[in-house]
Amino acid sequence: MTTIDSAATIGQDVARRRPRNRKRPVWMERPNPVAQVVKFIALLVSVVLVIIPFWTVLATSFADQQTINESGGGMVLWPTGFSTAAYQALLGGGMVTRALAISVLVTVVGTLLSLITTAGLAYWLSRPRAFLAKPVLLLVLGAVLFSPGLIPTYLVVKQLGLLNSYLSLILPVMVNAFNVIVMRAFFQQLPTELFESAAIDGASSATVLVRIVLPLSKAVLAVIGLFYAVAYWNAFFNALLYIQTADKWPMALVLRTYVVNQAAIGGDQVAQAEAIPPQLPLQMAILVLATVPILIVYPFLQKHFAKGVMIGAVKG
Repeated sequence: MTTIDSAATIGQDVARRRPRNRKRPVWMERPNPVAQVVKFIALLVSVVLVIIPFWTVLATSFADQQTINESGGGMVLWPTGFSTAAYQALLGGGMVTRALAISVLVTVVGTLLSLITTAGLAYWLSRPRAFLAKPVLLLVLGAVLFSPGLIPTYLVVKQLGLLNSYLSLILPVMVNAFNVIVMRAFFQQLPTELFESAAIDGASSATVLVRIVLPLSKAVLAVIGLFYAVAYWNAFFNALLYIQTADKWPMALVLRTYVVNQAAIGGDQVAQAEAIPPQLPLQMAILVLATVPILIVYPFLQKHFAKGVMIGAVKG
């Protein structure tokens, strides 16, 4: 008997001994109709629980005085009287209009500066033979575990002359250590052949970063940029500490003052009008204006979100 025949005979014996009723992995099993229905119902309930509060806020912001009176002064699920007076008063040049412009400015400038500094630091730490990379990486890891105290941070900002300045909303939080680690892990997974060929061509580190690394890192840049943008847009505590005049308040601080703390909105906070709209529609309109702009960004970055987080977090 030849060697080929012997191998074929052994293969047939192994195939006979192999159990035929072996179960497939869970992710390869056919979906159970009952489980599919349960998942659909659970997802539908979750969506309804999210949509109803947001719809109530939106409907109340467009309600007129008569609708608010008919509802007993509370929230409205469906406004019988439609009115845009709250938005006209808030967006007509008062405090909310100014706060929106400040929040947009801080978010855009802060996100760009944060992405530039985070990408540069992460690229430096990702290179195997970078100068002082390991000690700086230990400092970054330490920053993840230990945060500076409130009083030392305030004293540093004060000594730098940043009080009541928009830079106080950006510089203290410009680099996030966790984002640096995620982006560094992503850069480490790029093929080393790219860096070797660029080094042979005489490209500098800055050229490699701008011309090669960043174009290949759109997913992680989109995710980290979204993290930074949401943090800048929603940050109110730094503004509460460092901004001393109300005309420099960002939108998050306006939201906290007039919606969370229920402060009365007077004529000096809204545009001049014959009559100030009811307080509840004004508060709900502020909440909508503070929520919708950052929600608009999500659909454009959704396709990169899962990919960027997973790729950057698999390898440490």
